[in-house]
Amino acid sequence: MALVIRLRREGTKNRPFYRIVVLDSAKRRDGGFLESLGTYDPGLEHNNFKMDLPKVEGWLAKGAATSGTVASFIKKSRAVAK
Repeated sequence: MALVIRLRREGTKNRPFYRIVVLDSAKRRDGGFLESLGTYDPGLEHNNFKMDLPKVEGWLAKGAATSGTVASFIKKSRAVAK
């Protein structure tokens, strides 16, 4: 089972809200997930995502891959944490 960390769309029509989740790569975008790691709200201008970086690091250590968007969030979170 290949794990991936990616965005799961929630919210209403024309008002998207995303959760950063870990799930099997074969599942659909909004399918069942293993764990929620954070949120992303594209409607906000600054500080539009929140992420539990220690949990993300744990999943990456277990071999989970990331989507491009989530990889950029991780990079920004690591820069702020330093």
